[in-house]
Order: sequence, then structure tokens, then C-alpha cells
Amino acid sequence: MTLMKYSQPGRDVFGKRFSDIMDEFFNDAVATRRSSFAPSIDISENEKQYMIDVEIPGVDKKDIELNVENNTLTISGERKFEKKEDGKQYHRVESHYGTFSRSFTLPDNVKTESINASYNNGILSITVDKSEEKMRKQIKIK
Repeated sequence: MTLMKYSQPGRDVFGKRFSDIMDEFFNDAVATRRSSFAPSIDISENEKQYMIDVEIPGVDKKDIELNVENNTLTISGERKFEKKEDGKQYHRVESHYGTFSRSFTLPDNVKTESINASYNNGILSITVDKSEEKMRKQIKIK
């Protein structure tokens, strides 16, 4: 019986040029990218309001939607990948592109009509005022 070395298809690393290996790796990575992503979000609060900062650099303000329904705040939009056909080959694309949507249930002690949003330098800043009548109060014992 003769033993033969098994070679997995696409795994013959030594028979390929280094540039071919890199092209295969990066082309596969770009081809399998999802069409959606979840932007990073920071949520904080002080005595009077909640603050939400959403990191979405490269997104135009007109491509962002902010909705409130049944005490749920939804932030959605799209970052478009504009591939210019000027002879450029992409070897690595680590930025996330596509649609995004994040939803948060707001606490009962907020005034949904007081929600304000501003967009500056790729950061969407949202503030939600707390309702004074529904805020927790300390009761002194007599």
C-alpha cells in the first residue's frame, strides 16, 4: 500500500504566492461582510435627565431616524459604502457599513415629549428629561 499526503482544497499554502494568499484572505473577508451593524452606545444619567451618545461616524444626519413608540426609543439609519471605481482594489475594509437599528425601553420616569437630539462629529447625542412627578423621593421617618 502506498501512502499519499492528503491535500485539502484551498489549503496548499506552499504552492501559492504570498500575494495570492493575501488576496484570497481579504477578498473572502470583504465578500462575507454583513449588511448591518450595531453602533456603540453610551448611556448615562444625572438628576434631571438621561443622556445617550451613539457613535455613527460617516453617517449623514438625513440618514438617521429617531422614533419613540410605547415608551421605546429606536435609533436607526444607514451607513453607505461608496466604492469608487477608479482602479482601486480594497485589501482590507474594517469599517462597518449597512443598516443599523438600536431600541431601548425608556424608564417610566421620563417625559417622552422632551427628547432632544443633536449630531456633531459623528456622535448622535440624545437627552431625555426625567419627570419630576414620577421621580423617586426619599421619605423621612418621623
